[in-house]
Amino acid sequence: MKRREFLTMAAAASASLSMPRVFAAPHASSGISTQLDAGATGRAPGKLLILIELKGGNDGLNTVIPFADSTYYALREHIAIPRDRVLPLDERTALHPAMRALLPLWRDEQLAVVQGVGCAQDHISHFRSTEIWDTASCADVYRRDGWLTRAVGQCAAMQRGVAAASFGSVESGPFAGSADRVETDEVWARVDDPDAAPHVEGIDADEGEGEGARVSGATRALQVSAPTLRDSIDAALRTIVDRTQPHTCGAIRLTLDGFDTHSNQPARHAALLEQLAEGCATLRAELTRRGRWRDTLIMTYSEFGRSARENIHRGTGHGGGAAHFVLGGQVRGGLYGRAPDLARLNSAGNLPVEIDFRQLYATALGPFLNLDANAVLQDDVPPLPLLRT
Repeated sequence: MKRREFLTMAAAASASLSMPRVFAAPHASSGISTQLDAGATGRAPGKLLILIELKGGNDGLNTVIPFADSTYYALREHIAIPRDRVLPLDERTALHPAMRALLPLWRDEQLAVVQGVGCAQDHISHFRSTEIWDTASCADVYRRDGWLTRAVGQCAAMQRGVAAASFGSVESGPFAGSADRVETDEVWARVDDPDAAPHVEGIDADEGEGEGARVSGATRALQVSAPTLRDSIDAALRTIVDRTQPHTCGAIRLTLDGFDTHSNQPARHAALLEQLAEGCATLRAELTRRGRWRDTLIMTYSEFGRSARENIHRGTGHGGGAAHFVLGGQVRGGLYGRAPDLARLNSAGNLPVEIDFRQLYATALGPFLNLDANAVLQDDVPPLPLLRT
C-alpha cells in the first residue's frame, strides 16, 4: 500500500497496552459502569456491529411500500411505485423493486423490517436530526459524545478489544467526542487491541508525514477512497474484519449519501436503494465466507423520513417516522411495528413516529453486544425482540 494513502497515530505514550483504547476512557460522570467482569468477557467471540447511514433522510414510503393502500397512490401520483412492480413481503407491504437483492435474506428470515422508526419530536434540520441520532439523545437534550463512543468506553472498562471505523463520510457521527482520532477525507479508523495490532499490516508511514501523524504499533488510522457503498464495504472488510483477531469486537459505520430527494426522486432513489440492497447481500456473502455472519448485526439509520405527499418537483420534503432494516445471522426476520396509516398524518403532513429509534440501539447494545444499554443511552430504553435467543 502506498505511503500517502495512510495516516497513523499513537495512543498516549504512558498508556498500558493491556487496556483497549479505541477512544479515551469514559469519565466517572458518564454513567458507564466500570464494575464489570473483564475476565469473563475478554476472550468471548467478537461481535461485529455495522451501521449503514442513509444520509439525507430516506423515503421510507417508497422503500417499504404500503402497496395495498390507495391513499399511498393518491398522495404520490407521480412517484409512487406501481403495484405490478413491487416486491411483496405480505398482502399489503412490499419492497422497492430495486431491492431484489434483499429477498434471499427475507426468505431465510434474517431480515427484520422495522416500521415507523424515528425521533419522538420531528426536526426538519438535517444537522439537528443527525445530531440526535448520532448521540442517541432526546429531542430536547444536547450531547456532544456519540452513542458508540460511550459504548466503546464501556468495552474499555470490560477490557474487551475493539476495532472501530467509519467509511464514506468525514463526519465522526456516532463516534463523536472520541479522543485521539485521526480524520481523513474519506475514512477514519482505530484499531487499538494489543492482539489485533500486529494483524493490521501493510501500512507504510513515516513519523511527520501529514499534520500530526505519528507511528504506533498499537493504533492505526486508515485513509482510503470509498466513492460507493461497495467500495466502503470492501475497505471495511480489509481493514477491520480481515485484520483483527476473532475475539475483537468491531463497530463500523458505512455512509451512503444522496437521500435528500427534494426533486426528481424516482431514478435517484432507485439507484441508492439498489446500492443498499446489493451492499447488504455482499456483506452477508462475505461474512458468511469468513465465518462471521452469525456474530454480525447490520442496521440502517437516517436522520428522518420523507413527507407522505410528493411535491411539485416529483420529490419529497423532510418527514417523520420511516422503516429501517436490521439483518444478521441472529436476526428474527419479519415485519415489526405498525404499518403506516396514511389517514393519520400529523399536522406537518408526516407519518408519526411509532418506535423510538433508540430501541434499535438498545437492541444492538444489550442483547447483541452484551453491554449495559441503559448506561450507554443514559435512559431506560427497552430493546426490540429482533434477535433469536
